[in-house]
Amino acid sequence: MDLDYAIVRSPKRRKLTITVERDRRIVVHAPESISEARIREIVDSKRQWLFEKIRHEQKYNDEPEPPGKELVNGEAVLYLGRRYRIAIADTESGEIEFSRQFVVPPRIAASGSKAFANWMLVRAEQQILPRVKLHARQLGVSYRDAEVSEGRFRWGSCTPRSSLRFNWRLIKAPMFVIDYVIIHELAHLIEPNHTPRFWNIVRAQHPTAEKAKDWLREHGALLEQNL
Repeated sequence: MDLDYAIVRSPKRRKLTITVERDRRIVVHAPESISEARIREIVDSKRQWLFEKIRHEQKYNDEPEPPGKELVNGEAVLYLGRRYRIAIADTESGEIEFSRQFVVPPRIAASGSKAFANWMLVRAEQQILPRVKLHARQLGVSYRDAEVSEGRFRWGSCTPRSSLRFNWRLIKAPMFVIDYVIIHELAHLIEPNHTPRFWNIVRAQHPTAEKAKDWLREHGALLEQNL
């Protein structure tokens, strides 16, 4: 069985690495100098490992079916690691309001989960981006820009040009998990590859990194739901 993979080259990269994305795509990150023949040889040598990765049921669960219908009174929504109930009622602002529960005006509830996702995206920008600045300062690194986006299969990414991207669905996770994803991507500005040095940087900055990784493995599919 042939393995399909994409090659991403970078002049800054010194070593070749292979990753399997959450949608089961295989991506080879390679230095500019390495030939495609050599890349193919390395990928072939990793065939067994790659097949095990793409067949891993827990990590690569198909995306759950989205709720789709209008929001329901009493329905629970995951936010910052906890579930909060939805109350359908008018609000003073006419928009979604949050305290110990989500109060959603009827007109928004009738529009379905998309309006709620937009609310979450704005809160993700407000919560995540300041923490990117905080952790970058603590690590002593600088980045070109950072944004929260609609990315579907990665929690975060760091481009060769030092641009950081974070999935808005992270706002559903506990803050220690959000911090782990941020630190993980910032650590790539110091060490591009997942070497022992890279993981030492992450663990030194985030002592509960393993706990955060376990949380994402166990609950990642829940974050991918629209609500």
